[in-house]
Amino acid sequence: MVEAQNANRVRPADLDELAGGEGFVAIDDLHAGYGRMHILHDFSLRIARGQSLCLVGPNGAGKSTVLNAIYGFAKIFSGAITLGGRDVTTLSASAKLKAARIAYVLQGDSVFPDMTVEENLLMGGYLLEHRAQARTVAEAVLDSYPALQARRSENARVLSGGERRVLEISRALIMDPDVILIDEPSIGLEPRAIDMVFETLRDLRDERGKTLILVEQNARKGLSFADVGYVLAAGRLVKAEPGGELLDDPEMGRLFLGGRAS
Repeated sequence: MVEAQNANRVRPADLDELAGGEGFVAIDDLHAGYGRMHILHDFSLRIARGQSLCLVGPNGAGKSTVLNAIYGFAKIFSGAITLGGRDVTTLSASAKLKAARIAYVLQGDSVFPDMTVEENLLMGGYLLEHRAQARTVAEAVLDSYPALQARRSENARVLSGGERRVLEISRALIMDPDVILIDEPSIGLEPRAIDMVFETLRDLRDERGKTLILVEQNARKGLSFADVGYVLAAGRLVKAEPGGELLDDPEMGRLFLGGRAS
């Protein structure tokens, strides 16, 4: 168990150990927020290439701000974000996607309902210089997901909630990112659809080698999937463990899992 000590601070060395000593994505001493408001305080993170990390914690803990800071949607007051040893702290969101190969699947429904499934996928390649590149990747994505392939020419409004979320996640693949940020992948979905979404995430990690950082209010589902789990409170990292160990933590069960995890 890695818990915060010394004013709620988890040591970067412990985070390095959880990441197997390979911090493909690394955040150091980050202070970030919006306007003049600081949401994150001395926040650090490590995740290895091809690993998945789930951020959990109470509402307002700063989980989504971590994703926003990585992608360039939050204001960074101090600290550093590196990807593969490259400092990407001050890159714009578009540069994060195109040059640093970081994609972001936002919380909520971002599918264009009056566009076809295929057209929605192609929207993920809006920064590519040649539209043919997007079409080539979109064909490969459709081949990987039969449910989307079967409805490629239908308007996206006909998709179920789970299929819409899979479409949003799949659209992020058009730019061939190394890192995918996903905010609340299960929000508003029924159990069967949640399973569909997490099977898609498992494919991205295990078969495609993508590095995943997700925020998930369904802590049980998120932590059972993730290689590593971080707990945030009041904008600080207060605990970091392998996802399965956090599930067995009595304190986590009391706070987030509706009783002690079994």
